[in-house]
Amino acid sequence: MYSFLYRLGSWLLQKLAVGVLIVVLGVAAYGMWLFLRDHVDFDTRRAERLASLSEERDRLRTVRAEIEKRIEEMHAEIAAQEKRVATATRVMATLRELESWWERWFGNGEQQRANAEQIARMQELRAKSTTRIGELKQTATHTLWEREGIDIALGKAERQLLALEQEKSEAAHYLREAWERSKWYVAAALAAFFLGPTLWKLLLYYGFAPTIARTRPIRFADNIATLPTVGESHVSIDTALWPGDVLHVKEKFLQASDEGLVKKTRFVLDWRIPFTSVACGLVELVEMRNAHAGGELHVTLSNAEDPHTELAVIAVPEGTSIVLRPSFLAGVITPAGQPLNIRRRWQLFRWQAWVTLQFRFFEFIGPCRLLVAGSRGVRAEKLVEREGRRPARRANQLATIGFTPNLDYRPVRAETFWGYYRDMNPLFDDLFAGPGLFVLQETSTEGETAKPGKFWSTVWSGMLKVFGL
Repeated sequence: MYSFLYRLGSWLLQKLAVGVLIVVLGVAAYGMWLFLRDHVDFDTRRAERLASLSEERDRLRTVRAEIEKRIEEMHAEIAAQEKRVATATRVMATLRELESWWERWFGNGEQQRANAEQIARMQELRAKSTTRIGELKQTATHTLWEREGIDIALGKAERQLLALEQEKSEAAHYLREAWERSKWYVAAALAAFFLGPTLWKLLLYYGFAPTIARTRPIRFADNIATLPTVGESHVSIDTALWPGDVLHVKEKFLQASDEGLVKKTRFVLDWRIPFTSVACGLVELVEMRNAHAGGELHVTLSNAEDPHTELAVIAVPEGTSIVLRPSFLAGVITPAGQPLNIRRRWQLFRWQAWVTLQFRFFEFIGPCRLLVAGSRGVRAEKLVEREGRRPARRANQLATIGFTPNLDYRPVRAETFWGYYRDMNPLFDDLFAGPGLFVLQETSTEGETAKPGKFWSTVWSGMLKVFGL
């Protein structure tokens, strides 16, 4: 639990540090651009800015004074209208008090009609004044909102003017100008930095990956005569060279060998694929040939640079083959008179290739023995049918070393979003289906081709993956 909290806190601190760096660099760069763009003296620009702000402040003050005057006039008119309403109400009350049954039966009829007309006029006057009061109050409310807006603008102008009057440093001036002009762009950059990767990964995981996983798988052969055999992996292995066998091995894997082997340097594993050989480190190899007809000789192989790397031998008999990533090759043994046969399989017009950025596969055709190196060990997964069901098994893409060409191979979405989001697992795993065999290393690493530094390691691994290495 504490370890998780520590990692989460470290991750958040890194994010915040990069966010602060974005703000600082963005404002500094924009300030430098403003400085280089200006071709006049700083004091002249400052004086012009002061004059402009002073003019804007005076204009806002004038507008505010006019608004205040309008508000006072509306308040005075409201008071006058309220006085009219009160007068009309009082007159109507007085006239209604004069109305009685005695006056209606025995009073002056002409006076009664005059009183009724007067009441009607007062009612009309009161109604008009009441309506006018409502209109004036509504207008006054809007005018108050207008005054508040002017107050905000005026306050901003006065603050800018005060800051400019107190500002004596040219650098501070350009930094302030840069912040005022670029703050929304900086905010957009911060939003893209903090939220962009998450939204992008959500889109890829829940939208893009399921669509790709439903595409037709890759299969290079309908069936093969027999499956290759994969020996147990060890930190060091002893392998036999029979009469006529030729071993090409990387120098760093060669630990010991029997006397009597003919040795020389093989500059490139296969001149038909020179760039592939260079990229995978299959250059300046040690070539060892058993030229004795009397019996076998032995070679001991181990990785002296990395004790976590283990080696295994994949025996590919005649009539069969295996698709393998050459970056995992430590060496190759070919029998007498048999050259190494590598078939290149391009997949340029498949969605899976463009998604996984793996456009080329290498098929090693028997007879040969392949010496492969894997992190923490190498193991083989054999898929067989059980109870009439077609077998299928997934593996981490970084762990896959090779597979038999009769398997259906396709990328499938990683099992959990959190593992993909935290970069603990690639977006796609490798799915193998059908009876066959695939080989993988015990731990999911980037193999021997990884370079120091995560960014450049990722770039280098991506380039190798494009060419199937």
